[in-house]
Amino acid sequence: MRIAFPGLLTVAALFFAAVPLAAAERPNVLVVMVDDLGWADLGSYGSEIATPNLDALAADGLQFTRFYNTGKCHSSRVCLLSGQWCHKADKNRSGSGMSRAVTFGDVLGEAGYHTSMSGKWHLRGEPTDRGFDRYFGHLSGATNFFIGDETFRLDGRPWAEFDKDFYTTVADTDYAIAFIGEALDKGRPFLSYVAYNAPHYPLHVPEEDFRKYEHVYEAGWDATREARFAKQKRLGLVPVDAELPPRPDVVPAWETLASDERNWEARRMAAFAGMIDRLDREFGRLVDFLKSRDAWENTLLLFCSDNGGCPFERTKRADLEPWDPESYWTYDTAWATVSNTPLKYYKQNNHEGGISSPLIAHWPAGLRRNGLYDEPAHLVDVMPTLMELGGATYPENDEGRPIRGHDGVSFAAALRGEDWSRDAPIFFYYGSNAALIDGDRKVVSCRGGAWELYDLATDRSERNDLAGMRPDETASLVRRYEEIWGQPFKVDVDPGVPTTHQKPRKSRMKTDSQPPS
Repeated sequence: MRIAFPGLLTVAALFFAAVPLAAAERPNVLVVMVDDLGWADLGSYGSEIATPNLDALAADGLQFTRFYNTGKCHSSRVCLLSGQWCHKADKNRSGSGMSRAVTFGDVLGEAGYHTSMSGKWHLRGEPTDRGFDRYFGHLSGATNFFIGDETFRLDGRPWAEFDKDFYTTVADTDYAIAFIGEALDKGRPFLSYVAYNAPHYPLHVPEEDFRKYEHVYEAGWDATREARFAKQKRLGLVPVDAELPPRPDVVPAWETLASDERNWEARRMAAFAGMIDRLDREFGRLVDFLKSRDAWENTLLLFCSDNGGCPFERTKRADLEPWDPESYWTYDTAWATVSNTPLKYYKQNNHEGGISSPLIAHWPAGLRRNGLYDEPAHLVDVMPTLMELGGATYPENDEGRPIRGHDGVSFAAALRGEDWSRDAPIFFYYGSNAALIDGDRKVVSCRGGAWELYDLATDRSERNDLAGMRPDETASLVRRYEEIWGQPFKVDVDPGVPTTHQKPRKSRMKTDSQPPS
């Protein structure tokens, strides 16, 4: 790939000449995106699941409380990789293409970084065509964790070495370590993008990881959600006087379930928790490798998720244990509500439960602030942040192909301990779901329903719709949304239709081996 740059002396170069980093070199970069992890699924964000490696970095680093994704797998990946709003990155506004964009692999590669990726791609083309020197993983949106699928690739070539010990989360780590090792052996700074498929369904988990949580969730989702909320108060993630929103109407009270259904529900949440536990340990193995190669001190880590907890009931083979490759478990709305505690709605929605992600930023040699950080930021902001810290610049074209400018705002100043706030609104859409956040103000529409207005400073759980009381403010934010969207947003309100995409829950018992209708 050849990228044409607009000038010999870039803005980033001027910055580094004027304000040199504390570190002697540009940072290595490790970007980790996980899949279908809710805002409350890490210990440092309120969970009971053991995630000591990530929690330690959250305690020592910068833990964002209002970091946003797009609420959906593929669009989040476009925004992260390109720094563009998803509908602008591709000429077809398709959501899975980047015909008008370059990736941070392209940009940092041109700046001298060794670039590699392992894990889930879920976009058009392949990573090795989009700026990554090395790639291992699957092109599909979800895979069998034990036996993979036909989309696995190694540097653009089909790969199918699935032995009896294969587990996707482990393999992603193995290849990330190997690729980073190559960069270190060559004395080059590295960009490693690790896109773990866990804990996305199917809920495939090694038996030892499942057994650790087999009895943890027997108290049910109500008790688990209350415990997470109490821990979030202790951690300072929610105000001490905040109230936990009521359980959604589509979720039954735990005590109303029959005993066999409670057993099934506790087991499938145990599988989900075991996947996260293993993910944390594999991440810890990656960190240990960097420390063993004296590369950890000058490595900038950014850890995030592509969307909130997933409410889809798609269980097909609940008669098999979750360490059987032929099994196919999911969890559904009830446990997704726990994953997103105390936020509203789920994956695909643009309410806070769908679009809120953990973000842990850690960089021993360069980070000048730690603790909780409450300013809002978005996946599109990663590109300009990496450009600024990596001494890179955004191209005007790619071998004659026109490239849009990115939509992000660098948060490098926040990492340096300086005052920082995003001076531009944050845009969201998926299907008929839409939202715009400007500071603490948010307008949101669910499934084309009427626009709602929330003050996130006092109402992060979105319980008090202010649109009726503040029509002018609502209209002003909607106009800003439509300017970014490039066309009017159609509001289609049918009071007889639920405002969420989620229908009343139908549990799949462990004894039922048939796919849901």
